[in-house]
Amino acid sequence: MRFNALIPELSVTAIEKSKWFYIELLGFKLEYEREDDKFIFVSLEEETQMMLEEINGHWDTGELKHPFGRGINFQIDIKDVQPVIDRLRKQNIPLFREPTVSKYKSNDTTFIQKEFLVQDPDGYLLRFSQEMAG
Repeated sequence: MRFNALIPELSVTAIEKSKWFYIELLGFKLEYEREDDKFIFVSLEEETQMMLEEINGHWDTGELKHPFGRGINFQIDIKDVQPVIDRLRKQNIPLFREPTVSKYKSNDTTFIQKEFLVQDPDGYLLRFSQEMAG
């Protein structure tokens, strides 16, 4: 496995709950786990990698209050957002923002993406997007 140059590591309150959410609902793959450290490394498709570790006091820069990650959202590009939406809805997980189609212009190119946002169990904001034909 090749490690990305930037891999976010999220502090979570309950690693088992986060593990279930990321793997079973969002479709991430468990790459490896350190059970004693309550740590997991997960990936999605080919280019998304994240680490999750139960809060342990080693990384705290201030008080952690729900929702975690205020002021940031993680954009995750995937091939098809609909299966993820379907799994979330089946478990009655509310979407932070319903699926929308957005257009972004860069120089002479217009990108069209279907995207939705969901918060993980600790409140981190995840934005899933799928490139659409233009």
